[in-house]
Amino acid sequence: MAEVIDSFYNVRTVILPHKEIYKQEAYVNIKSPRYRADSIIRIQKRNLPDSLDFVVGLTVKDISTTKRESSGEVIKPASKYTDWGVMGLGFCPGKSCIISTFRLHHKNPNVRLERLKKITIHELGHNLGLPHCKNKKCVMTDAVESIATIDNESLSLCEDCRQEIGF
Repeated sequence: MAEVIDSFYNVRTVILPHKEIYKQEAYVNIKSPRYRADSIIRIQKRNLPDSLDFVVGLTVKDISTTKRESSGEVIKPASKYTDWGVMGLGFCPGKSCIISTFRLHHKNPNVRLERLKKITIHELGHNLGLPHCKNKKCVMTDAVESIATIDNESLSLCEDCRQEIGF
């Protein structure tokens, strides 16, 4: 993923030592045992080395978040969306994001790797200030709760998103 980030965003990427996931601060067992992505992001941001601008966490564990409307209200029905499993999460803008391979199942390892690349670039795009894009081929499109959306998008930014971040 470091090479993908490096070549896609043209940034120097540093691989930090492995850390155990933050069980005491991020673990929940609401619908199923998993880790709160928003909690992990906040922890990563607090522990961001001064020499780095962003941190991208990568885990095999299941992660979740609360899905909210743009107003901040939990999407209805709240019982469904208060602990929603996700493939990745990045605050927009932000300094940290987390990506999980837990939901990237496919019998073809190349498809799994392509999904991982797209999600990584997407979440880091949020950190850079990019919102979801209406262009269904842009890597910044909203997955709309479907892995098929990720499979159908390209591993590239549309012209509008490129201009947004000055590419």
